[in-house]
Amino acid sequence: MTAQERERAAARFRQAAALLPEGFRRPLEALPPGEQAEIEELRLRAGQPLTALLGARERPVPGALAALTPGDLARVLEVATRASAHTALDKVQNGFVTVRGGHRLGLCGSAVVREGAVYNLREISSLAIRVAREHRGIAAPVASALRTGEGVSSALILSPPGGGKTTLLRDLIRILSAGEGGAPLRVGVADERGELAALWAGTPQLDVGPHTDVLDGCPKAEGLMMLLRGMNPQVLSADEITAPADAAALETAANCGVALLATAHAAGPEDLRRRPLYRRLLEEGVFQRLVLIRKTGGGRRYAVTNLEGEPC
Repeated sequence: MTAQERERAAARFRQAAALLPEGFRRPLEALPPGEQAEIEELRLRAGQPLTALLGARERPVPGALAALTPGDLARVLEVATRASAHTALDKVQNGFVTVRGGHRLGLCGSAVVREGAVYNLREISSLAIRVAREHRGIAAPVASALRTGEGVSSALILSPPGGGKTTLLRDLIRILSAGEGGAPLRVGVADERGELAALWAGTPQLDVGPHTDVLDGCPKAEGLMMLLRGMNPQVLSADEITAPADAAALETAANCGVALLATAHAAGPEDLRRRPLYRRLLEEGVFQRLVLIRKTGGGRRYAVTNLEGEPC
């Protein structure tokens, strides 16, 4: 990470930390910028001190010794939602709400269930603030490998959970939309959970490029079809394909000549083929390329392969 990138990451962290009451925010602001840049999440639990997640390690925040109260958690939610906590809690079926800056606020508490589905939460017991960060340029080699003349090959990005699929996909969308390394492409994003563009008041909080159209909060299958019918995309993108309806929408879009970019939880091609949902997508030729993410020491390595896992 360059000094400039580190400062941008630290600034993003400070923006997320500003959601906390002053007494809990001050110890975070006192951390060295390099440490701020590395923190991925802040964890707030009623009756426990504030902790921070760095990679796989959760640790106490120096100086934040007081236990959080339910009232502290309620205040964080009020600040994060601009005093519209009740409205935000109506969206709790996702398990989180997206707040200004693109940061994600995960929620736990006592569930209110109606007709067998979680409708709301009351008595909030835990919050997780995931710091939204961009890693500009990481997808440049991937974009170059996927470019085909004036277009791009359809690709499925693979890694186990927490491997960085969403971050890579976001930067890939940005690069293609901005025309870096080739002609700019119109990209439609079905952002069901608000993790790619993080719309706030209609404006993406994370850079997905100048020629990108985002449909936020809509189920992926419906969102992909709405974008296909209404926005004339050259590329359609969605994060985490998990349901048969998602796969069917991708098949339809592929048959309309639109390139596809999506992600899936899988360790590699063999793991992918063991699951009927993904096996059908491969057999039907919906994707031409796989992008494999591997963790290497403190970083990640990206490999573009054919459907058999052979390097392209």
